[in-house]
Amino acid sequence: MKKTIFIGLSLTLAALSVQAQTERRILTKAEQTNSREWEISKQEEAIRDSIAYIQALDALERLDFVLEADQLQFRRGRMAYVSTVTNFISLSDDEATVQIAPYNDGGPNGVGGITLVGRASDIRIKTDKKENTYFSMDVMGTGLSATVDIVLPKGSNRASVTVNPYFHGNRITLYGNLYPSNLSQIFKGRSF
Repeated sequence: MKKTIFIGLSLTLAALSVQAQTERRILTKAEQTNSREWEISKQEEAIRDSIAYIQALDALERLDFVLEADQLQFRRGRMAYVSTVTNFISLSDDEATVQIAPYNDGGPNGVGGITLVGRASDIRIKTDKKENTYFSMDVMGTGLSATVDIVLPKGSNRASVTVNPYFHGNRITLYGNLYPSNLSQIFKGRSF
C-alpha cells in the first residue's frame, strides 16, 4: 500500500514538473509588434555604429579628424560634463588643436578655457588583436608640448584621448565621439 502511494505521488510530482518545464509566455500582437520594433531598432543602431566606426578609423588614417568631447577627466579623477562644441581635439594634416573649455564663460580663449595649436609629429597608429585602434602623436606649439594618445574601440566612434604635457603633470583625458572634420560641429576660440 505504501509503495502504491509512493509511486502515485512520484508520478504526480513528475507530471507537475513536466508541466512547469513546458510553460511559456505568449505575447499579444501589440507585444510582438513592440518586440520586433525593438529588435529592428537595435539592428539599425548596430549598423549606424559600424558606419561611424569605419568613418572614424578612416579619418584617423587620413589625419583629418575631430574628437568632440562630452566628458573631461582631470588628473586626480574628477569628472566634468562639457559641451561638445567647445571641447575638442582636432588634427588636419600636421596642425593639431586642443581646446578645453570646462567653464561657461570667459577664459583666455573667450569660450571658458584654453585653445592650443601646434604641429603634430611622430604620428603612429596600431591595431591590437581585438581590433581596437591606438593613435598617438606629439604636439608642439607655443602653448602646448604634449603627447596625445587616442584609443578607438572596435565597432564604435566613441573614443578617449589622453593629453600628457611634457613639462608638468596636468594630464587630462577627454571622452567623446570621433568624426571626420567635415562632419564635425565645433567652435574654435582664440588660440595662444
